Amino acid sequence: MLEVEVNDFFEKLKENWKNKKIKAAMSAEVKESLIKECNEHYSLSHWLSYASNGAVKRALSSHPSKFTHPDVGASDTNIKKKTYVSPVIYLGVFENNGFLKTGNVIGVNLDSTGNGAEVGSIGEIGAFLSLTLADGRRFFEHLREDSEQAKKILSYCAEAYDDLKVGLLSMIKDVEPQTSSKIKQVYFPVDDDYHQLSLLTNSGMVYQLRSRLDKLRFSDEVKELRDKKRKNEFSEQGFSEIYGLTTIGYGGTKPQNISVLNNQNGGKAHLLSSLPPSIEKRSIHFPRSDFFTESFKKYEYADNFKALHKLFQTNYNNIKLRDARDRNLQQIINLLIEKMWAVRAVSQAQYHAETSSLSSVQMTWLHSDFADEREKSEQWLNLLITEISTWLTRSYEKVLDKKAIKLGDAERLHFAEVIERNREFLK
Repeated sequence: MLEVEVNDFFEKLKENWKNKKIKAAMSAEVKESLIKECNEHYSLSHWLSYASNGAVKRALSSHPSKFTHPDVGASDTNIKKKTYVSPVIYLGVFENNGFLKTGNVIGVNLDSTGNGAEVGSIGEIGAFLSLTLADGRRFFEHLREDSEQAKKILSYCAEAYDDLKVGLLSMIKDVEPQTSSKIKQVYFPVDDDYHQLSLLTNSGMVYQLRSRLDKLRFSDEVKELRDKKRKNEFSEQGFSEIYGLTTIGYGGTKPQNISVLNNQNGGKAHLLSSLPPSIEKRSIHFPRSDFFTESFKKYEYADNFKALHKLFQTNYNNIKLRDARDRNLQQIINLLIEKMWAVRAVSQAQYHAETSSLSSVQMTWLHSDFADEREKSEQWLNLLITEISTWLTRSYEKVLDKKAIKLGDAERLHFAEVIERNREFLK
């Protein structure tokens, strides 16, 4: 009998594949054909052979160096460019001492880096290798030691066990430690040794934090309790609010170039505020009539629009130019999201219905009382995306004044496309 954890893993892969490929409008014959294709691909005999051949394309890692600097990594290209950083796999030791550290966060997935074009299917192989079995140890640990569980699982494939093992473990690069000056690690002298101050990012913990925060903010239970609070109804159970969150982006418009976990989360992670209490007067005010005109100063985004203007003036078009354009647009969107969170944090204290003329769309977007409605409906968000796109066009013309280039439909559509990529983070 197959390990329960392995069986559940493949059932989940099949379910995800079917949800992505099979549409309700398809005919019964097409659906049946796709289901057959899915079952054949994810049969252990076929999938293990495929995984053994594909694992070499990426490297399993708990602390991917690309989160520190995107130009480093563990691929053949990095070796040629002399930006190779040996991948780190550190699982830690579980110790229930209250600290947030590697080993104490149960269920954290290992990540993988390498060729960005391979993140989808190869990501499944990394997840399989880091799968935790019943004894609490990862599958790759069993495979390294030739345990009975590992031999039993790989026996479902017709290929020789040793060949499968070598192929799968090629995703774990057992090489001499090697670093790059690009990640600028800082060491502080302590006695006759050094203490490292700048750590590589544990991406599993980063996205475990995001998962827990999203559950804390958007679970059905919390939505119900928040609704009771809004209606002023009694409840014995309370709920928590997290203020001062910041969204950080990794990889810009190509999150797949950083890692599998980063791609799965759209390149966006949440950061908790670590600032000490402040008694300074707040500069954030809940808008009375319009968020865009009342919450932004021209100097906050002027440099980005000036940089965009230079790109618009070029008489050629290539990938570097388009990436630079998208980076500048994303920086403006990030500023907008940062302002959004700041305004939401003061919405309860500063909103006054009698003096407010804020539109229903912006009220839904910005006031904490409408958190549930933001999740239930998408109509307000569609209207908001149009407003943001208009604001981008208007702000560009305001900053550049007479020098501004007349933007056409293509530019406006691209503005909307970049905003659309941030749809989840505008909720």
